[in-house]
Amino acid sequence: MFTGIVEETGEVTFVEDGPEGRRFGVSASFCDELAHGQSVAISGACLTVEGVTTDGGDEFGLFCSEETLERTYLGSLEPGDAVNLERALPADGRLDGHFVQGHVDGVAEVTEIEQVGDDWTFGFSLPDDLAPYVVEKGSIGVDGISLTVAELREGSFSTAIIPATYDLTTLSAKAVGDPVHLEVDVVAKYVESLTEGYR
Repeated sequence: MFTGIVEETGEVTFVEDGPEGRRFGVSASFCDELAHGQSVAISGACLTVEGVTTDGGDEFGLFCSEETLERTYLGSLEPGDAVNLERALPADGRLDGHFVQGHVDGVAEVTEIEQVGDDWTFGFSLPDDLAPYVVEKGSIGVDGISLTVAELREGSFSTAIIPATYDLTTLSAKAVGDPVHLEVDVVAKYVESLTEGYR
C-alpha cells in the first residue's frame, strides 16, 4: 500500500530484456534502507526489489513480468529516464495522499500543460473503461502521484499541480503526448462490486 506522495525521483541505470520480462536498475538516495523483497512504487507501479548494491552504491534492481510490461509503459524505459519513487506505507505511517495500491489500471497520455501563475494545469486522457471511477474533486493516481481531479470532461480530466509537486516529480519533464500510468481510487471499485447485485 502506498499514499501517492512521491519521496523522490530516481534514474534508470540499466535495462536488460529477456524472454520472461525485463530487469532494470534504479538509483535512489534510500538504497541503504532497502532489502530484497521490499515493495517500491516505480511511477505508480508496485515492483519488488530484487537486490541492492552492497558496495556503497545507490542502485537497486527490479524485475517486470510480461503482464506488468503489457499493462504499463515500463517497457519503454531507457537508461537515464527519471521515475517517481515511493516506498510502501509503514503501518504507523501518515496517510498524506490517498490509498494507492500500485496496481496500474491503464496507460493514458498528457494532453495539456499550462502554467498558471506559480501553479500548473495538467490535462490527461481518460480511457473509457476507467471513466466511471473518476469524479471531480476525487482522487486519482498519475504516475504514482496522488492528485485531485479539478475538472472532468468526456475522455479527459485536468489537475492543478502545485510547485512542490511539479519540482519533486517527473511531471516537470513531461510533454504533451507522453505516457502516464493511471490508478483510479480503489474505493470506487469496491463500491461498484458491492452494488452490482442491486442493479
